[in-house]
Amino acid sequence: MTIRVPDDLKASLDEHPEINWSEVARQSMREYLARLNVADEIASRSELSEEDARELSEDVKADIAAHYRDDE
Repeated sequence: MTIRVPDDLKASLDEHPEINWSEVARQSMREYLARLNVADEIASRSELSEEDARELSEDVKADIAAHYRDDE
């Protein structure tokens, strides 16, 4: 696998040659996958339909937007 990074990030990584950046990337991917697996497990047990989830998402977004509008 090849991962492309912007030049500025590459320059920052190069400032720390003592760090195995491939291992850091591997570990980060493992941790991210572990979180995804937990989310998938939770979702698989959910009794919400896709439509229920969409409606809940829209309600949450509207509440957050209202909260920030009220703060102005």
